[in-house]
Parts: sequence; C-alpha cells; structure tokens
Amino acid sequence: VQLQASGGGLVQAGGSLRLSCAASGRTFSSYAMGWFRQTPGKEREFVAAFSRSGGSTYYTDSVKGRFTISRDNAKNTVYLQMNNLKPEDTAVYYCAADPNPITSTIRSINAYDYWGQGTQVTVSS
Repeated sequence: VQLQASGGGLVQAGGSLRLSCAASGRTFSSYAMGWFRQTPGKEREFVAAFSRSGGSTYYTDSVKGRFTISRDNAKNTVYLQMNNLKPEDTAVYYCAADPNPITSTIRSINAYDYWGQGTQVTVSS
C-alpha cells in the first residue's frame, strides 16, 4: 500500500484546511486509516482514525469538535477536515493505514504498517 498525503499549507488561526490521503491497492476498505502529527523534537502523536467497518471514528481530545475524519472507499481516499485551527496544531501531518485494526490499538502508532510522506500544516497566530 502506498499513501500520498496532500492539502497542507499556511493558514491563520481560526481558519480551515482539508488534508487528503490517497491510497493505492484494492483492499483500502479493509484498513483502518489514521492521521498522526509530529513537531520537531517531539514524538509522532495520534490525531484521528476511521475504522474499516461500522464507520467508527476516534479523535485525540485536543481536536474533538474541530477536526473530522472521513473516508471515501470508492476513491481510496481518507480526509481530515480541520476547522478552527490553532497555532498548536502546527505540525507535519501523516496518514497511515492499519491492515489489521482492532479498537484497542487504533490510536497506537505501532499498529500502522503503512505511512504517507507527510504534509506540513502551519497555523499563524
């Protein structure tokens, strides 16, 4: 599976961006898809995930109510709609695919086998 993330950029606080992650492969619908982010000197952290079935979504507390993850299995694409952005959201955002998802590990970076290249999101104050 190859993942290609896009949609990052520079935005003012309070603005919005939509990240996209296009996946190759015919088994996209069976994967859980996640978004993580990383700032210099810090570990990569979980942001949001979408399970492979049932439509369950998961978010880290700091983005609940502001970010929305969605997926279009027909287009092999997962999205992250980010609204009311804050300077602390500034990071490189990565999409990832988990081919064997289980609920208890869906927030864990170690559960994801495939990673995109990252897209920079910068929020100015």
